[in-house]
Amino acid sequence: MTINIPLLKDICEIAGAPGFEQRIREYVIQEVTPLVDEVKVNNMGNVYAIKKGKENKRVMIGAHMDEIGFIVTHIDDNGFVRFHTLGGFDPKTLTSQRVIVHGKKDLIGVMGAKPIHVMSPEERNQPAKTKEYFIDLGMKKDEVEKFVEVGNPITRRSELLEMGDCINCKSIDNRISVYILIETLRLLKDKEVPYDVYGVFTVQEEVGLRGANVSAMDIQPDFGFGLDTTIAYDLPGAAAHEKITSLGEGTAIKIMDSQTICDYRMVSFMKKVANENKVKWQPEILPAGGTDTAGIQRMSDGGSISGAVSIPTRHLHQSIEMAHKEDILASIDLLEKCLLSLDKGDWSF
Repeated sequence: MTINIPLLKDICEIAGAPGFEQRIREYVIQEVTPLVDEVKVNNMGNVYAIKKGKENKRVMIGAHMDEIGFIVTHIDDNGFVRFHTLGGFDPKTLTSQRVIVHGKKDLIGVMGAKPIHVMSPEERNQPAKTKEYFIDLGMKKDEVEKFVEVGNPITRRSELLEMGDCINCKSIDNRISVYILIETLRLLKDKEVPYDVYGVFTVQEEVGLRGANVSAMDIQPDFGFGLDTTIAYDLPGAAAHEKITSLGEGTAIKIMDSQTICDYRMVSFMKKVANENKVKWQPEILPAGGTDTAGIQRMSDGGSISGAVSIPTRHLHQSIEMAHKEDILASIDLLEKCLLSLDKGDWSF
């Protein structure tokens, strides 16, 4: 199997800030409809791609469609746009980045801030603050207001590129998982699965796992898998115990993050499946941050037996994120094999 770069490129580059996932949702529906038995969209905008299984049990896989972004809060007298963040940003990564303001039409802008040439020595030594930034659209206020209003979403603008053994782009978090889930459903299309598979493309994860929470309450899964990126801090200066994961060392099997302790039965099952199928993997313990796994595990009557497939990613929540092609393929392989053999796991206490 090879990576479908044109498909991945589309998925990563399409806009979809939290709460404004319309474009990526339409694209996902188009891609998954031929692959499954039923496609539904709930009131919140989560997409359910459903493949029927042999037995009356349900497994939910959550891959969030939203990307970190911004929302317009003010247009000043000179036409500069102020914004609020949607999701977590390191302010220093905003400097001079191109963005797209999605108003009546898409407008390209650039993140501006006070030039270093006019900063005081004290200002130069202070860390950047989000509130110091504004968006320059190169237009006067009356022109800006023809197309932009308070409440419009804003996303980052970048092109997906292949770099060595890796791919990089904005929004690898979590469009890489959207891609992985679509490709997994493609592999399962003509295969028999033991339980009903609910591939759920969720909304508003970056602002609090909101879509996954609602979907888990609706679906009431017996089993669950989160599908998301994780930190690969395999960079200069990182101590071995700080790396969490490393690029090129395989897909990651989550043990815990700040919001989830994965079910030990699921972790053991995933390790066994990976080893039996010669899928390269590494363990993941993420001390900060969480994924849809938390909602899938807890937001249903009695909870679900849940774990997560995590994709090692460098430069997470920065302007350009990077994942390794072999880790992406291993993630698809592991997820598919787990879904095909869930009925063979030992789920007793």
